[in-house]
Amino acid sequence: MTAPAREPAAVGAPGPAGRSAGSAAPTGLLRRRFGPLDGLRAVGALMVVVTHVSAHTATSFTEPFGGLLSRFDAGVALFFVISGFLLYRPYVAARLTGGPSPDVRGYLWRRALRILPVLWLAVAGVWLLFDHGTPTSLYLRHALLIHIYWPDNWVLGLTQMWSLAVEGAFYVALPLLAWLLVRTARDPLSFVRRSLVGLGLLVVLSPVWVYVTTAMEHATASQWLPSYLGWFAVGMTLVTWQQARCLGILPSSRIDFLARHPGTLWLCALAVLVIASTPVAGSRGLEAAVPGEAAFKNFAYAVFALLMVLPCVAALRDGQDAPAARVLGGRVGRWLGDISYGIFAYHLLILELVGPVVGHVNFTGGFWRLLLPTLLVTIPVAALSYRLIERPVMEWGRTVYDRR
Repeated sequence: MTAPAREPAAVGAPGPAGRSAGSAAPTGLLRRRFGPLDGLRAVGALMVVVTHVSAHTATSFTEPFGGLLSRFDAGVALFFVISGFLLYRPYVAARLTGGPSPDVRGYLWRRALRILPVLWLAVAGVWLLFDHGTPTSLYLRHALLIHIYWPDNWVLGLTQMWSLAVEGAFYVALPLLAWLLVRTARDPLSFVRRSLVGLGLLVVLSPVWVYVTTAMEHATASQWLPSYLGWFAVGMTLVTWQQARCLGILPSSRIDFLARHPGTLWLCALAVLVIASTPVAGSRGLEAAVPGEAAFKNFAYAVFALLMVLPCVAALRDGQDAPAARVLGGRVGRWLGDISYGIFAYHLLILELVGPVVGHVNFTGGFWRLLLPTLLVTIPVAALSYRLIERPVMEWGRTVYDRR
């Protein structure tokens, strides 16, 4: 689960509705900057922190509102949908405008520089501070993001990295998946229609994969990319629709009307989480999942993320975001979005360090007593990480690649 690459800071006005479906359009008509997604990344990261604190304090299991907190791991779905949206956008833009295809080598280089330095720092920190006989090979698997393909891959302070391993697998798979989608049709309208159908099938097939692998009681298959490809596909579907709307390839619809009311969609998203907090989506605790419950939870999280992201990527008629969504793209939202990857990567390490200092004993309560110090330490650490490590490394990598 990482912070997706930033897009160029430019917003184009929506294209005319009468544009011919088969004609190429200038890229200036396409919206390339989605400010509210910055704040939404921060929301996803903070949701993950909250759900881990609620689990460590047993709040998820014992309190009336604990069921809802236990479903805040849906923040991972937010990250995956945003990644699918932003990383697939250049492929859609190139196909719809007749522009050049993205440089795959440059894309993989930037993705590696975005996630690996912080990952390696977190793994090294856990190894130095918490190592109690854990095999070195297990740390190496985490550092290479391949640990989810082995059973017994749990490491104190790194349990959240399963989602980063899934994200890494998506990074590698995206160029091939995009190539398969882009070559399906000769004209833009056919491409859009076939892509929406194909991506919609992925959204449905992911819960099916989850159901089958859970029924088989496979040790690790439920953590592999196919289980979550539907979440990425939601983002890819949104960007296909959004870019086609900018160019006038698709007409206005009720989706546009819904997107102009973020508050309504976000309340619906909360309602989805409330439903998922009931036994229909499985236990709050550590009991083994039932296939039907696991599949329902997977699909419910996809719907939750769709409802959260839609109003953040669909501009109003004047090309601006709805006021409620615009708040997420403000100065605070952008800053928190920048450091969201650090929050995700370091928070469990810091939680384990902070717990003994505040007198916390696992599964004995004290939700606020553990949450507030964890955030008070994690946020500054993530900010320093972004300023001193992440941003300089990305700038260096961009310079090196441009020279090559």
